[in-house]
Amino acid sequence: MSIEILTLIMLGSMVLLLVIGLPLAFVTGLIAFGFALGLYGPMALPLIASRVYGFVSVYALIAVPMFVLMASVLERSGIARDLFSAMHVLAGNLKGGLAIQTMAVAVLMAAMTGIIGGEIVLLGLVALPQMLARGYDRKLAIGTVCAGGGLGTMIPPSIVLIFYGLTAEVSIGDLFLATIIPGLLLAAIYIAYILIRCYLNPALGPPAPTEAGPLTIRDKLLMVRDILLPVMVVGMVLGSIYGGIASVSEAAGMGVVGVLMCTWIRKELTWTLIRESLHQTMMTCGVILWLVFGASALIGVYNLMGGIEFVKDLMTGLPFAPIVILLIMMGILLVLGFFIDWIGIMLLTMPIFVPIVRDLAPEFGLDPQWAAIWFGILFCMNMQISYLSPPFGPAAFYLKGVAPPEITLQDIYNSLWPFMGLQILGLALVMKFPQLALWLPILQSVN
Repeated sequence: MSIEILTLIMLGSMVLLLVIGLPLAFVTGLIAFGFALGLYGPMALPLIASRVYGFVSVYALIAVPMFVLMASVLERSGIARDLFSAMHVLAGNLKGGLAIQTMAVAVLMAAMTGIIGGEIVLLGLVALPQMLARGYDRKLAIGTVCAGGGLGTMIPPSIVLIFYGLTAEVSIGDLFLATIIPGLLLAAIYIAYILIRCYLNPALGPPAPTEAGPLTIRDKLLMVRDILLPVMVVGMVLGSIYGGIASVSEAAGMGVVGVLMCTWIRKELTWTLIRESLHQTMMTCGVILWLVFGASALIGVYNLMGGIEFVKDLMTGLPFAPIVILLIMMGILLVLGFFIDWIGIMLLTMPIFVPIVRDLAPEFGLDPQWAAIWFGILFCMNMQISYLSPPFGPAAFYLKGVAPPEITLQDIYNSLWPFMGLQILGLALVMKFPQLALWLPILQSVN
């Protein structure tokens, strides 16, 4: 049977099983198991096991549970809440100041956690009620929380980039450096949008009322503490990586220590908090690992069939300019993002797409390794859109779980379209100007 027919059967089987309602991890695992037995017999099964073991035994993967644990501790402590309150003073009477403050806190939280779920829940609990209570436009407030919370995929340390680095076999440290400018650019685009809309129509984001009285010295010291503690954690994690002091995995461990120190200083560190954080971390990592098992097995079998070379030859043989091929890949990722979680998309597509990007690298004037890093940033920015886009849109479901009852899921989705447009704008800028992503890592490699 030809590889073309086998590819169609594999895709059809996947769609059918997903429509039936099976989880993606089991769908990919079952298809891999079935095709391996059908095409190569029982002797192919150890090959699947060795591929899965080879991926999950990589030392850098230790960073994932560490960053998830950081996020779990932050979610249960009052660090995010007090950080928001402390930075509220900085917003002053600026139109849209509370929304801009929310975006600034989102950037800091993203630099501490690397994931979006807990961040959106925290902002939904802390920032959304305050914006609504002060007369902010509902759509602007909801969009700010979801878009800002989604920055966890772009601001290092991003778990998405850790998995991408392992899958594409590129430096995770270089990926972290490469995503700094695009991540801050996306946050700046959001802030510019909020400012423009609120200055054109101040009713959308009225300035905060004047404080009732001057702050005491104790209040000021507490605010300094509430801002410095999160900054200290960010400095411990990113400073140790970029300073060459620690690897990504070791820095993640330092981040956990930093967050636990913060909760201890704030007198919030309890056995209950530690137990619940560890429980959530184990559950989250369990789901991620099952997805890794299934997707790794499926890609291993497809590679054994010659499928990856088939798709690579098919894409590079298209009579289109390289930028059009890149746009086609971005379109495929965008469509998949409507229905599948990021880790499934990445593990299924990156082993196919990254070699294509490396082959096309000279057409973009890039070294193949730098092209792979650039594509990783484009992938992360694409996944930003998938976090907000219906019908999957996990950001909407995270926020719905903590939003006031009168806010429906449809209200949330209607609020996200302008921010999805801004994400597409950011993606287009990084596609047009690869140096936005590559300037910092290339500069570091030269030095």
